[in-house]
Amino acid sequence: MIYFEDRGGSSVDSQNILERPFITITNLIWSFDHVTNRVNILLVKRNNAPYDNYWALPETFMRAQESAEEAALRLVREKIGMDLSGSHTEQLATFTNPLRTPNDRALSLAYMTFLPEKPQLKAGYGASDARWFTMGYSDRTYSFSDTVHTFQSTDCPVQKTYYTEFDGTKSDPQKHLAFDHEWILKVACDRIRNKLNYQPNILLILGGKFTLKDARRVYSPFMKIPVQQIDNSNFKKSHQQLFTDIGSSEVNGPGRPARLYKLAYLSA
Repeated sequence: MIYFEDRGGSSVDSQNILERPFITITNLIWSFDHVTNRVNILLVKRNNAPYDNYWALPETFMRAQESAEEAALRLVREKIGMDLSGSHTEQLATFTNPLRTPNDRALSLAYMTFLPEKPQLKAGYGASDARWFTMGYSDRTYSFSDTVHTFQSTDCPVQKTYYTEFDGTKSDPQKHLAFDHEWILKVACDRIRNKLNYQPNILLILGGKFTLKDARRVYSPFMKIPVQQIDNSNFKKSHQQLFTDIGSSEVNGPGRPARLYKLAYLSA
């Protein structure tokens, strides 16, 4: 048995050192449907172990010569065909709990990517299906639904408790996502909600310009209130430092054209 001395002068058992864990990039890919006016997230149906036949957030292994951000953008480029700049992605958190994977230890570096449009999907390697799931909410969770399935973020508020109660591959694939993705979804939605009033990067899913009405539609599920309850005048006033007025939209019918805005803190 080999021992090393750490910086504090105490010995460390080499058998307890995690030398080469798998490093995965978990990408929460958001979009906006301009037909339904709803926020969407991308889920894929896995066709390999572990969690074969479970729906999950898209993942990729980080390659030796790339950064985590580069891996997140590569995933979007390879799986969706969109070549995005770094301004469209945001690091979320690192998830390292030993219980999150059933076999070999795998650490997840989670990113969020905000697509400026909602593309058609085609399942790639490692997946039998890929779909957009529409975001909703209840008092305790965020929900994501297509025409067949509904998945929810965990309602557990404490990370340690979540992993203690985690069922892993024993859970029902018709009701639960793979790995700890229900926890990751909660962390992501809470992060977006907490940043709505100072750095609402989620609005990038509306493209380079947006109306206040569409911005309120994006805010609604994260705030867990109907869009009708978000007063337009108060919303405009409270977010004026974040939005830059760039003119009027084209008029396609009667009535005044809507004003268009962009995020003021992003470079042109």
